[in-house]
Amino acid sequence: MVLCPVIGKLLHKRVVLASASPRRREILSQAGLRFEVVPSRFKETLEKDSFPTLYTYAIETAKQKALEVAHRMHAKDFQTPDVVIGADTIVTVGGLILEKPVDKQDAYLMLSRLNGKEHSVFTGVAVVHCSSTGDRLETKVLEFHEETKVKFSELSEELLWEYIHSGEPMDKAGGYGIQALGGMLVERISGDFLNVVGFPLNHFCKKLAQLYCPPPDEAAQCIKHDSIPSVDTFRDRSDEEGSGQAGGDRQEAAYNGTVETPPPFPAELLGLIEGFKGSKVLFTACKLKVFDVLKDGAILTAEDIASKIDTSVCGTERLLDACAMLGLLERSERGYSNTELARLYLVSEGEHSLHGFVTLCNDYTWELFTHLESAIREGTNQFHEVSGRRADNLFKCPIPLQDSSRSKEAQLQFMHAVHDLTKLSARAVVTAFNLSHFTSACHLGGCTGALAHALVQEYPHLKVTVFDLPEILELAPSFQPAGERAAQIHFMPGDFCQDRLPEAELYILSRIIHEWPEDKVHQLLGRISERCKPGGGLLVAEAILDEERRNSRGAWVQSLSTLLQTPGRQRSGEEYQRLLRAQGFHDVRVVRTGALLDAVLATR
Repeated sequence: MVLCPVIGKLLHKRVVLASASPRRREILSQAGLRFEVVPSRFKETLEKDSFPTLYTYAIETAKQKALEVAHRMHAKDFQTPDVVIGADTIVTVGGLILEKPVDKQDAYLMLSRLNGKEHSVFTGVAVVHCSSTGDRLETKVLEFHEETKVKFSELSEELLWEYIHSGEPMDKAGGYGIQALGGMLVERISGDFLNVVGFPLNHFCKKLAQLYCPPPDEAAQCIKHDSIPSVDTFRDRSDEEGSGQAGGDRQEAAYNGTVETPPPFPAELLGLIEGFKGSKVLFTACKLKVFDVLKDGAILTAEDIASKIDTSVCGTERLLDACAMLGLLERSERGYSNTELARLYLVSEGEHSLHGFVTLCNDYTWELFTHLESAIREGTNQFHEVSGRRADNLFKCPIPLQDSSRSKEAQLQFMHAVHDLTKLSARAVVTAFNLSHFTSACHLGGCTGALAHALVQEYPHLKVTVFDLPEILELAPSFQPAGERAAQIHFMPGDFCQDRLPEAELYILSRIIHEWPEDKVHQLLGRISERCKPGGGLLVAEAILDEERRNSRGAWVQSLSTLLQTPGRQRSGEEYQRLLRAQGFHDVRVVRTGALLDAVLATR
């Protein structure tokens, strides 16, 4: 195996992959390389037009990713890595680089460009060798690229949209993944298959073999003149002359491929074991309003921030450094500032803010999950352990926290969390199907109206009623965005468990069915079915389980959250189809959106 000699030399070296791509991680792990993963924070803002070729853009991006990780790890007083691997894969057709699609329509446009044509997939790779002298980091870079030609079949629009609705295109350059469902689109390839997946393993191995195992007559030249350090630069003391026969035996064994390779470094497992610490750092920073203090581009020292949030300087500095390591803050000589991620999602009053959801996780979900063992042992919800009340008495309000006995402040906290989460998935849900033939809709338990606003933005002719409890709608006005479409949304107080449902062509249930026990679900769906006229529909937004338990990781974790809070359960797509058909809906379609919530459309 071409990597065997290389592995023998890298066994005691710190190798880092500067990519969060699970596909690259899998390719290198299966090749027997031991490494840890530190995703790069390099912002891919290079001007593509300034590069002479498309592949040089990919190479430069890969190099900058690897160098960012190398410098960050060195600067943060971590052990400086020995080798950092960066990669960037691009899909090109007609001189145009196709990025990841921003939505389903963008994915359709990309796949239409590729339909029936041959295109190129380039991966640029940078291998950065690091060494340090005092506080100074020295790096030398080996870089290369690989090109693979891919030919798409002539595909019908129906097949393209079927693939898009699977959700697979949304996180992939060019809008397809050849290693999964996207393989059905491909007629042939010319070149390295793994290059299209995300990493050119064969070319990578050859480069490392040249670097670490040069022919004997070239070894001396490599030591003195190669821009990349030779293997002697990184050799173990046991490799030196006079180190004894045992060291020579180990070296010979490595070159003969008989070296015993230690198990891979459990980076992902350690991330799971200690992941709760990172969550608590984020929760604490949000609760202390750190990101609010740094909004509008502010750059402040730890002393300034501590003064504004009334905390100790030493504790604040450690919290800020932890946030910087998590990619939430930037640290410079002038002080600390928000990253783009924090600016968008963690400033409390931002348009896309998730601050309300983070606050709920800190104040409620964190404590709830401390009772997970009891929930598993008993098979029952633990809502009473947190609230002092049993969840099975709360079905006038579909979600346990939606309780009129709570203070207005607590109710607002819950509504902020629902509003934040709904905005994340709203567009994906309302565009999962073509709803343009409906002229009226009613969102049952619509809370702040976030999904209703996404509906009227996408379908300007649609009139939407938000039907929810009076105490909920009393607080809803503070969440309403300004805009000309707001007049198309009407808020109506009522209890959809008991009161007559407003008339509509399309009814909507979002994040409700999974909270309820079976009998309550059938009662509610029966009421909706009775109000639906022929041709009317029900749109359900839920996290849907994968029957084969290979995907939908978020939905499976959410199923434990459901167990902790309610007597309900998550369902698979087939289970939703059976459930809705039993209530008289004859056409039931399921779409995995790739967002937090999937979509089911049932027609009466």
